[in-house]
Amino acid sequence: MTEQSRSRFRSEARAEHPDPVLLCLLAAAEHLLDPAPGEAEPGPPPTLEELLSGCQAALDRHAAAVRLAVAERRPSGPEETAALLAAVLGGRERFHGRKGDYRRLGSSLLPEVLRRRRGLPITLSLVWIGVAARAGLTVHGVALPGHFIVAVGGPGGGSDYVLADPFHGGRLLDLDDAGRLVTASGHDFSAELLTPAQPLDIVLRVLGNIRAWAADRPEQARTQLWATELALLLPRHPAQLRLERAELLVRTGDFLGGAAEMDAYAQILDAFDPENAGTVRQAARAARHRLN
Repeated sequence: MTEQSRSRFRSEARAEHPDPVLLCLLAAAEHLLDPAPGEAEPGPPPTLEELLSGCQAALDRHAAAVRLAVAERRPSGPEETAALLAAVLGGRERFHGRKGDYRRLGSSLLPEVLRRRRGLPITLSLVWIGVAARAGLTVHGVALPGHFIVAVGGPGGGSDYVLADPFHGGRLLDLDDAGRLVTASGHDFSAELLTPAQPLDIVLRVLGNIRAWAADRPEQARTQLWATELALLLPRHPAQLRLERAELLVRTGDFLGGAAEMDAYAQILDAFDPENAGTVRQAARAARHRLN
């Protein structure tokens, strides 16, 4: 199942117009369809296609409810459209988040978010994006530092849009609200932060959240490893992820594989950071010595 989902993930990530919703469904599938011992649900696990079709059907149902609301209310602009989406998704369907959701891996797994209707700001925003696209509405992600939100309207990043916070049920935000979210995370607010988030950047951020969650839990090294390996399948990713994968291979018992990855990464560092290249090679030697 891992090979099938990863092949599909790699292919979709290289599509002309990658779909962040589909990519996040595929990313989650690897964990949900091949759970660690003791984490499996009773009964046989679904196939990849069954998992994907179930999630797509859920998005289609929510989109149908939005289309019906649009036909009844006929929103006249982005603000009324955003209020309608909030009423359907945040109100009737109860998609929202709470502080405790940051402690759950499932909050970063889109199929689980669709099932529980709870998640992180970014995965709840993906629900809005996926539903809106199916309903013929324009919604794009806005990657504010520390708190992902959406913009409703503004095709192509135009100025005619409003901001909404799916984590808080779709609460409408003005620029001051957005500024406060940014400064609360320790950053300075600027208009450039409202630029539509690129699809692959959204996926990389979701995988980064999973990696961060697992990094705080040493027993979840394999979870961190699969999220890192998926991030490496994206056409663009930080080179540092190669070292992270190497270190995780060592932590999960693949000493030779991890050491080989460290040596390969050290060769990259040779050209611009020879001191750290030496440090990485020392770590590779230490990994090999653990076989003795």
